[in-house]
Amino acid sequence: MSDFIEIRDVHRSFREGEQTHAVLRGADATLREGELAILLGRSGSGKSTLLNLLSGIDLPDSGSVRVDGTALEELDDRGRTLFRRSCIGFVFQFFNLIPTLTVEENLLLPLELLRGSVGGRERRRAADLLGSVGLADRAGSYPDRLSGGQQQRVAIARALVHEPRLLLADEPTGNLDVDTGREVLELLDRLVRGTGRTLVMATHSRSMMGIADRVFSIEEGLLVEHGADGAASS
Repeated sequence: MSDFIEIRDVHRSFREGEQTHAVLRGADATLREGELAILLGRSGSGKSTLLNLLSGIDLPDSGSVRVDGTALEELDDRGRTLFRRSCIGFVFQFFNLIPTLTVEENLLLPLELLRGSVGGRERRRAADLLGSVGLADRAGSYPDRLSGGQQQRVAIARALVHEPRLLLADEPTGNLDVDTGREVLELLDRLVRGTGRTLVMATHSRSMMGIADRVFSIEEGLLVEHGADGAASS
């Protein structure tokens, strides 16, 4: 496996009224292609900030974020948008499905944005993914007719429909009960593991460490890697 994500001396601060709050203070990390990484930390620790930097939604104050050899800070707004559409999939805590679109239409939307139109091949891809997440019979349903767990399954399928190389998940089980959350994690693991995709998942729960190849936390603005026992690596 080759290096796929490179985070080098990344600093990011935000102004809060009269004060400046430093979230990242020289963060460094490297992930290889195909790895599943967990980013642990309480709310406000910087997990979402780091995911935003990995997607190019946000830019570092200094330092570099490279994904598959592309330095995101060197792209303009349009370049970062096109990079996200083609290379990155998102799974959010609150699903972010469009309520006026059916399940199938929600899945096809990223392909329409990427390719301008959809045809039989794209519809077959959407149908196959719905089958993979156990919702083949709900293509014509609207999101409000689905349970929370079903909506998150649709969101996972939507994040994968354009076959991205990087999947980012921000607290994907935070809005689900324990049993449903476990099912969603197992589904993510099954759909990503062995495909060559890289997954970075932000969470506050250490119970998710068991599915990860790598575990990080953000401590005093730095990325700290942890071993299987949860202890920080030297």
